[in-house]
Amino acid sequence: MSLIEIISGLALGFAFGFILENAGFGSPCKLTAQFRLSDWSVFKVMFTAIVFTSVGLMVSGWLGLVSLEGLFVPPALLGAAAIGGILVGSGFAVGGYCPGTSVVGLMSGRLDASVFLLGLIVGTLVFAGAYDQLEALTTMGEVAAGDTLPDALGVSSLWVNGFMVIAAVAVFIGGTALERRLGGPVSAAQAVAGATKANP
Repeated sequence: MSLIEIISGLALGFAFGFILENAGFGSPCKLTAQFRLSDWSVFKVMFTAIVFTSVGLMVSGWLGLVSLEGLFVPPALLGAAAIGGILVGSGFAVGGYCPGTSVVGLMSGRLDASVFLLGLIVGTLVFAGAYDQLEALTTMGEVAAGDTLPDALGVSSLWVNGFMVIAAVAVFIGGTALERRLGGPVSAAQAVAGATKANP
């Protein structure tokens, strides 16, 4: 790995963490509000990033800017993804942090984030030590039809991306309606300050 790659990685990581913290995503108040359906900010941001990247890759492939065949796509292991999703999601709901936001919370001086991050490190070490016994779980449910949605469904990427754009619009409309009904989202200022009461 070259020096420029290291520097660019650190710079992007710093920028990502800075934006997360200023958006209030380093606070469990804002993150757990997603599970109560009163603040859809996290889902909106993540889903927007997924749709933007997917559509961007498709268009870049059409224009010849990116060779889609040369991109690494990890194998689709639905069983393993389901187990991992349940474990990570449970930790997210209970602790109010995911791996990335726990680091952001720690850097902003949150004590609960340090406890969560410590648990993450211990869990990683335990998993690594027991990997031989757990390896079968990490390869469960491989999809033979293909590792991408277009391949697995046998349709064009245009159809998949079109559906995702429509779904994103529906999420923004539906999520915003739920936020208003349930009291409104937690503001970035409230989240950074650790407030638990949503805006009226």
